[in-house]
Amino acid sequence: MTLALTLSFIGGMIPPIIWLLFWLKEDKLHPEPKRFIISTFIAGMLSAIAVILIQKEFSNGFISYGILSLSLLAFSEEFIKYLFAYFIALRQKFMDEPVDAVIYMVTIALGFAAMENILYLWQIFSNGEIIKGMIISNTRFIGATILHVASSGIIGIAIAFSLCKKIWKKIIYWLIGFILSVALHTTFNFFIINSSKENIFNVFILIWVTIILILLLIEKIKKLKPSCLINN
Repeated sequence: MTLALTLSFIGGMIPPIIWLLFWLKEDKLHPEPKRFIISTFIAGMLSAIAVILIQKEFSNGFISYGILSLSLLAFSEEFIKYLFAYFIALRQKFMDEPVDAVIYMVTIALGFAAMENILYLWQIFSNGEIIKGMIISNTRFIGATILHVASSGIIGIAIAFSLCKKIWKKIIYWLIGFILSVALHTTFNFFIINSSKENIFNVFILIWVTIILILLLIEKIKKLKPSCLINN
């Protein structure tokens, strides 16, 4: 039992932490305080537990693998992640430049992915399937973990570009960000559950193309005026 818990924790935490170190380099000129990054990451882990409890409470056996139900599941995850990010980081005074919105959304997503990984691997390692657990941990490194980064990163991008805009424009940016995020999340889950290996490969490509676009947009966001703050 102790071995399974240890392996689950290590296998679940290492991939998100590696990705977190990568994304933090995108804000190396004005890095966020480490304590805020850590607290946001932990908040992401707690948001995963909140999502599990909420989904369990409202599913009651009616959730299927259709587009509508998968969309609702995806929306619940993205909205809860956003709420945790908003109250923990996005409205705080240390949010002092537009790119921070992306950094904190990605951090919350990686915390979420870490907890999701731990719980998922726990089921496998508890059954003594060590090799299978190690393989799945590596697979999630380039799959589910990156999905959460991409979907939350989209919302972070939308928030960053909405700064200092009129309220109706902020709402439009917010809606577009959420719609794209939920659509990406839903598409990934649908093809993972219902499709062939070829289609799964294609959806992995979609995720990685999204990551590249996010990185390109971050470079544009870095050029936005630093005085345009989220808590203005």
